[in-house]
Amino acid sequence: MNNTILEIKDLNKHYGKREVIRGVNLSLTSGKIVGLCGPNGAGKTTIIKMIVGLLRDFKGEKRVNGDLVGSTSKAVISYQPDVEALNPSLTGKKAAVTYSEMYEDFDAGLLEDLFTKLKLESDLPIRKMSKGMREKFQLALTLSRKADIYIFDEPIAGVDPASRDSIMDTILSNYTQDALLIISTHLIQDIESVLDEVVFVNDGLITLHENCDDLREARNMSIDEIFREEFKW
Repeated sequence: MNNTILEIKDLNKHYGKREVIRGVNLSLTSGKIVGLCGPNGAGKTTIIKMIVGLLRDFKGEKRVNGDLVGSTSKAVISYQPDVEALNPSLTGKKAAVTYSEMYEDFDAGLLEDLFTKLKLESDLPIRKMSKGMREKFQLALTLSRKADIYIFDEPIAGVDPASRDSIMDTILSNYTQDALLIISTHLIQDIESVLDEVVFVNDGLITLHENCDDLREARNMSIDEIFREEFKW
C-alpha cells in the first residue's frame, strides 16, 4: 500500500537572481524517521519553510496527503523552526488556550505532562526563561500535537552533548509513532542511530535519498562517515 504523505516535485526557489533551491524532488512516507542533512547554508531550512507553507514565489509542486500545501496541510504539520519565534509574554497556560483554538490535534494533557517532565513552569512567561528553558518550551509545544508530520529544524544545534540526548529522547518518546518525523541537522552522529532514511542537501540540491541500512551496507560506512566524505572541502 502506498502511504506517501509528503511529495515534492521540481521545486525551485529564487532570492532575486540567486537560485537557492534547484529542481528538488522528494517523496516520503508515514511511519519513518528521516534525517534532512547538509552543511550550514545548504538549503535545508528553505526547503522546510516551503514544505510548511511559509515561503511563496516558487516553482514546482508540494503535496501533503495528496493535497497541495495550504490550510489543510498546516493543520497536520507540527513544525519547530531553527530560531525562537514565540511571543515573549507567552506562558504555558496561554499557549494551551491558543493552541487548542488553532489545532484540532492539540493535546492539552500532553503539554501539561511535557511541562512536568521538562521541569517548566506553566505560569512563567518566555521573557523570564533561560535559553535552555525556551528551547524546552518550544519543544513541548511542537510535540503536544497529534500531527501527521513533525518537522524539527536543527533541534540539537548549539547545545551540549547531554542536552542533545535529552532533546532526542523527548522527541522520540512523544511524537505520534505512525507519523512522518523529519529532523534537519548537520550533526549526523547524534541522530544516526534513530534514522530510517537520510536525505542529503547541498547547494539547493538533493544529492542523496536512501534507506540508512541499505546505504551503510552498500558503502560499508556509517551515515556520519558518508556525510563527512560527501561534504568535505
